[in-house]
Amino acid sequence: MKEIFINYRTGDGEKTAALIDQELSRRFGQQHIFRASRSIAPGEAYPDALLAALRGSSLLLAVVGPDWTNFRTRLHDREDWVRREIEEAFTCELPVVPILDGRKTNRLSKADLPPELARLADLQSIPFDTHETEAGLRRIGDLVTEMVPELDDLARAAETSPASDTMTNSIGEVSGTAVQSRDFTGDVGGTVVKGSHGPVHTGSGSIYQNSRHVSGGRHFSGDGMTYFEGDNHGGVQHRFGEPDRREDDGR
Repeated sequence: MKEIFINYRTGDGEKTAALIDQELSRRFGQQHIFRASRSIAPGEAYPDALLAALRGSSLLLAVVGPDWTNFRTRLHDREDWVRREIEEAFTCELPVVPILDGRKTNRLSKADLPPELARLADLQSIPFDTHETEAGLRRIGDLVTEMVPELDDLARAAETSPASDTMTNSIGEVSGTAVQSRDFTGDVGGTVVKGSHGPVHTGSGSIYQNSRHVSGGRHFSGDGMTYFEGDNHGGVQHRFGEPDRREDDGR
């Protein structure tokens, strides 16, 4: 189902129609937006495609360019598809919003319209300033959100969702249980290293500073928050330098 139908005339407003299509497709998904030159596949019967899309839509945006009413002859032609699309929207009781494309585009006047389209002049329109396209497109997108609330605003959901947090492994291959975390504040219960082979570094600074031995083959460093358990082979590194080979003084 195409919930948003973009009505426009080639030669008067098609560039703005393409911009609106691009923005609404970004926010709500391309499958929910219908613009004839993009949505009708080559070889497809366009009268059937246009009418089917209209009857399955929830809103019609009529892009009215500065020369829109100058196509007066075509507007009075019952076979003119710009006219037929708007008439069909009125028949299906779809909300229709005129988009006034450019600063030189004035509100529609009933005197310039065939009786079947005279209702357009009474509808509240949205001015679209081509010199401020970003603000104009955002306003149209916000209007669609209000008028067709069943559509999911994908862009807004992406902006409000929390960024995914990634974590990388910095300890290489591990045999047995290993826990890796990011930043901690406060006591997290100590760090235990069992049966290490080769250099081990658990933080900055000398691991022998204020160190002391405890029975049972454990070695505590600093305030006792980091210790080694079991047989450890190789030097203990600090500041990622050479192994510290000083004998522990037992303090």
